Amino acid sequence: MGSGQSKTREGRARKLGSSNQVTQLRVVPLYNHLLVLWDRSITALNMFSLEPVPGLKKIQHVSLFEVCDSMPSAQAQCVEMVTSSSRRKLIRIHVVGVDRWDVVKEVPLLYDPRALAVDGTSVCVATSDRYLLCDIRTGSSQELFPHNHSRQCVFVTSVGRGEFLLNGPESLGMFVMKTGICQRPPLQWPQEVLAAGVCFPYILTLQPQVLSVYSMVDQQRKQTVSLTGAKGLLSTSDGVLVFTERDIFSLRLVPIEEQIQALVRHERTEEALLLLDGVQGHCPLDSYKELLKAITCLAGFVHFYQEGFSEAKDLFITGELDPREIIHLYPDMQSCLSEDFQSQLDQANKGRDLQVLWQGDRSTFHHYLAFLGDFLRAVKGTERGLRCSKQVDCALLRLYVELGDSENLQQLVALANECRLDHCVPVLEQHNRLFALGSLYQSHGNLIDAIKTWVKIADGFHKDPSCSDVYGHIVRTLSQLQDKDVRPPDDRFETQDVLALLEKYPLAMLLYLEFLIYDLNSENHNRLALAYVTEMLQEEEEADLRKTRGKLQQLLWESKFYDVSTVYERVKSANLHMEEAILLGRAGEHSQALKVLVHQEGDFQAAEAFCCRAAQGRDPQGRDPQLRQTLLLTLLQIYLSSEDLTSAAVDLLNHNPLVFAAEQIIQLLPDSWSVQLVSQFLVGSLRETFHQRRMSSVQKALGQAELMRHKVVWMQASKTTFRLDKGQKCKVCQRDLAEPQFVCNLHGDLMHTNCTDFTSS
Repeated sequence: MGSGQSKTREGRARKLGSSNQVTQLRVVPLYNHLLVLWDRSITALNMFSLEPVPGLKKIQHVSLFEVCDSMPSAQAQCVEMVTSSSRRKLIRIHVVGVDRWDVVKEVPLLYDPRALAVDGTSVCVATSDRYLLCDIRTGSSQELFPHNHSRQCVFVTSVGRGEFLLNGPESLGMFVMKTGICQRPPLQWPQEVLAAGVCFPYILTLQPQVLSVYSMVDQQRKQTVSLTGAKGLLSTSDGVLVFTERDIFSLRLVPIEEQIQALVRHERTEEALLLLDGVQGHCPLDSYKELLKAITCLAGFVHFYQEGFSEAKDLFITGELDPREIIHLYPDMQSCLSEDFQSQLDQANKGRDLQVLWQGDRSTFHHYLAFLGDFLRAVKGTERGLRCSKQVDCALLRLYVELGDSENLQQLVALANECRLDHCVPVLEQHNRLFALGSLYQSHGNLIDAIKTWVKIADGFHKDPSCSDVYGHIVRTLSQLQDKDVRPPDDRFETQDVLALLEKYPLAMLLYLEFLIYDLNSENHNRLALAYVTEMLQEEEEADLRKTRGKLQQLLWESKFYDVSTVYERVKSANLHMEEAILLGRAGEHSQALKVLVHQEGDFQAAEAFCCRAAQGRDPQGRDPQLRQTLLLTLLQIYLSSEDLTSAAVDLLNHNPLVFAAEQIIQLLPDSWSVQLVSQFLVGSLRETFHQRRMSSVQKALGQAELMRHKVVWMQASKTTFRLDKGQKCKVCQRDLAEPQFVCNLHGDLMHTNCTDFTSS
């Protein structure tokens, strides 16, 4: 609040009498009436001439009165007034016109009113020991709460919009709605408050020596003004008038915008936002929105310079901050902005200078860079971000390069983007991000430049570890080209020409052969198998070796278009025992294949798996139990031929008790073996033998039962007689049975012989 000084002069004066002082003054602007409560009577004067209004006689025996600010629509030419009788415990509602006033309702009370306030159709009344709410339409009253104040400290003030402020118990300023409920927290104010006034969003309380200002938003005291001999106060449209024994002071409300700006200047942004939210309903919508955005962004900068990045990002997005303002703060990012950009920020209010961090504290500056990435990604697709998409994408690219964030960098340049090539190409070249540079060219439609860039990596002129499969990427890009000018007229390459060209590039050769075989169903399986062997001999990483070896083994098992002897010679010289065994198996030399796996590879599990896999290769449905049993028996004999492989033989028997016949195996086992050594196998084998015998008995019994059932049906049918009358109809086609041949089903229905197909279907 600010004290206002203005010159005043006396216009007119009227002496009402000498015995009593004027108690209340109210105006009715609609009729230019000045209502005066003096000597327990209300007198109506013309507010300009101060002459009595003809026709409006004095209203006698009045202790209090108030004029209703809101008028009912049905009485647009009238004003309502509420008076309190000094003789009776009641209040009266008057309708005031131009030249007459009438009592339209009386509301009885149980206690004498000490103070009252009116808001619409509600009247809040203070008595000697309690507060009441009265409805002037229905005449009903509601008791609120008691109090113990003296007559001087009892007051009621209308806050507006159906709300009243009361001097409650325990030095509390209570806000009460016309419904009788409280929607705001109470104010904690000192004792001996003489009066209170409302100047939204503040409440002013008057004591004999001080005027206090409280906020209705957060219920905190904001200001105090020292006075001497204070008597009362009156709220006006833009402040309050304070009366003392000798003077009248005018205090005016500082505009809300100026208050908010002052709070922001002192970095009290949370308080500024709270104040703005509290006055939202009293501000123009457009003005409120713009002010809210500005304050929200300023609050975001406070968190930003305090490294509260999560809160800062949310506030910047809510305040719709121009992303270029954030980019402009980073020294290394300012080149991403266009020359015509002018920052609207007050640079003098920076809490920390990022230039200093950039030069000295790189660790802290790294956190600010991470925030920049989070913020720009969040606004990239918003309306604000789309307005300056080129600057946002350029800043993101430069940021990802500086942070070494290959994943986000590749995602940015591979998808549609607005990166400026004149700015981004030098950045990527300077940091050797050639693969990302090729992707940037590709996303901008420069396919030739993209492929040339990737070829430089493939040829070893540049190194870029961010992509381990440059060849594959080049091939995929070429295969997806829609531009016919960069492809031969016939749209096809001769396979042999391509293979001859790729002889110097083993990896490219391998990928091309896979494409020919698996996508075009070519029969170059021989070359692919040999290419796999060559690739395996050159690979150093264990993971890559396992992957390539798995592809080779799958090809050797499943393909029928390669020459076994040619591939075998290459595999044998490379000491690839598993692949050598597969090729021996494909040549029918299963015993030799198993010996390679057992004696040279030393992998017993692989030998057992070989027996199962070889059996699948013989049978179209993938099952050849007889071959599997033969191969496993051969493997067992290999184990038994060496005393060092006794453990492997026992494991093989224990793993396959259902395959080996116990009586056959016992003949093969050495005499030195004990029964306990093969007890697990014997138990499993005997259990399987007994199970198979029982299953055979069950199947035989079921077959005999089915045969017996058919015999019974046949006997019943052969001994049954049928009567065929003239006009008998077929059950299926409903035509006469005129032929001597007919059919009878189990239900006794007769039908033509050629109609039985319909019934079976």
